[in-house]
Amino acid sequence: MPIYFYWGEDDFARERAVKELQKSILDPDWFQFNYYRLSGEKADATMGALDLAMTPVFGVGARLVEVVDSSICQHCGQDLFSVLERTLPKLPATTHLLFTSRKKPDKRLKSTKLLQDLAQMQEFALIPPWKEDLLLARVSEVAQELQVSLTPGATKLLAEAVGNDTRQLWNELTKLSLYGANSNQPLDEKAISVLVSAQSANSIKLATAILAGNRSTALGLAADLINRNEPALKIVATLVGQFRTWGIVKLMMEEGERDNKAIATAAEIGNPNRIYYLRKSLQSLSSSQLLEALPILLELEFSLKGGAQTQETLFPHIIRLCQLFDPQNSWNK
Repeated sequence: MPIYFYWGEDDFARERAVKELQKSILDPDWFQFNYYRLSGEKADATMGALDLAMTPVFGVGARLVEVVDSSICQHCGQDLFSVLERTLPKLPATTHLLFTSRKKPDKRLKSTKLLQDLAQMQEFALIPPWKEDLLLARVSEVAQELQVSLTPGATKLLAEAVGNDTRQLWNELTKLSLYGANSNQPLDEKAISVLVSAQSANSIKLATAILAGNRSTALGLAADLINRNEPALKIVATLVGQFRTWGIVKLMMEEGERDNKAIATAAEIGNPNRIYYLRKSLQSLSSSQLLEALPILLELEFSLKGGAQTQETLFPHIIRLCQLFDPQNSWNK
């Protein structure tokens, strides 16, 4: 009775995992007869999936029943739970039942606890944009899978270009694999800059511009992000994470901590070598400045969640943040 629950906001990675599951389970000649995809938005989707899962396989291979955008781990009535509890342990060995969702399962629900006991639960989370070491590791992992050889500099440039967009990463590396197919040398930064569709702005660059007090650059980057339909709350979340990291590093520097590994652990930075560069970039700033940015960002988040207009709310807060770090302001001297 193979049962699966795939969840997380990385839609591309989750979709790839579903396709791999299809390949491993379904006979190509009987695909149309043994693969069923139901929308979890329909009230009877789970009940329908259970009925299909109990139906014998047609022809050769096994059967895969998928419930897309399932809400079973967000809310599940007692009647449905009773059916799940009774049916799931009795699924035929030739049936595979898959639930997918972007939302994190609610661990308090009985349905979630049941699936944790019976199903293979797998998360497909987007890497936070400020986790540079994880982004670099993801680029290296996908490059290895696609047999694309990159120099360290090219790996870093590609990570900066695509951020945590897994779909774009695969598309760019697929293109690079064709370009470098006849070369014995790793692709370098020049190849990346020419071939990769780098995003003109990302939230990390915005945070860096704010840290420099560069108002015009910060507003331009924010405008580019909004024009590319980047969710404002996602921008704010990245800024909060970045300033939190900077604040922790600076606090420990001011306390006299010299062990880069200890600072990296406290700031949740995977690569302690980054601390050397952070020390230099934060040298002229104080922890009070960095931490003072957080209430402004939380105020911005609260306003956006309350329904405030994006640009009318985001831009004034960015100006306030830039003023906080503007080296021309007397309180920053």
